[in-house]
Amino acid sequence: MRLTSRLFSSYINRRTFSTSIAAKMIITPVPCLKDNYAYLLLDNESKKAMVVDPVEPDNVLGALKAKYPEYTLTGILTTHHHWDHAGGNLKLLNKLSKDIPCYGGSSQVTGVSNLLKGGETIELGSLTIKSMPTYGHTMDHMCYYVVDKNTNQHAVFTGDCLFSSGCGRLFEGSPGDMWAAMVRLKALPESTEVYFGHEYTNSNLKFAEHVEPDNQDIQTKIEWANETKCTTPSTIKNELATNPFMRADQPSVRDRITTPGNTSISPEQVLGIVRSMKDNF
Repeated sequence: MRLTSRLFSSYINRRTFSTSIAAKMIITPVPCLKDNYAYLLLDNESKKAMVVDPVEPDNVLGALKAKYPEYTLTGILTTHHHWDHAGGNLKLLNKLSKDIPCYGGSSQVTGVSNLLKGGETIELGSLTIKSMPTYGHTMDHMCYYVVDKNTNQHAVFTGDCLFSSGCGRLFEGSPGDMWAAMVRLKALPESTEVYFGHEYTNSNLKFAEHVEPDNQDIQTKIEWANETKCTTPSTIKNELATNPFMRADQPSVRDRITTPGNTSISPEQVLGIVRSMKDNF
């Protein structure tokens, strides 16, 4: 799945489309803390908005007021319970003049009012949001897959499950849990834009290059990332080509950590070994 320079340029250019006011689905990253991203998700048709992981509510509300004053905030989507993702929920709720739902995967999520098990559908104007259980980093981790019913745009908010060319540490789950999450994400349309929770792309690519030194798609992405301050979003297509954790079922990754041609080792075992390598990289 070689990403030629033309294809990679198209991937980059798509980043501006999702934040364009001409689009029905508008997604705007809001930098928070040291390297976190919260996101504004807006439906241009209904003028309704939701926010993903608003750890610094003032940043989020400031961005909404400055860029989209005509939009009404109608909900919070929380990927998991860690403080740097859920820690701003209550503060944000207390700043609003009316109650809005706060979605999350467990009661550990600060401020949660709507518990999700996975597979639930949430409507935001013309946008349909589906919760996806993606355990491993935590055992309450949810990704949110969004489809615009009018334009067929696709996006997924992946929190600390899937990063650009990386994945989250296994704090609570097993390699099998994380591989199951990768399989779910791999099944999304390749054009799906991936909005991740931290700006780790450059360090992730250094490790990805270590795992697959001959992967030209990784080399191309390194060149691009070195010149790009904000690397969100990626795409599923790009991750299938450059992410060693999504590629744990590929011989080029498997052969790096075991005897070449050894097919007895499973993708989840490969992912577990590669994750341990990354932890100590």
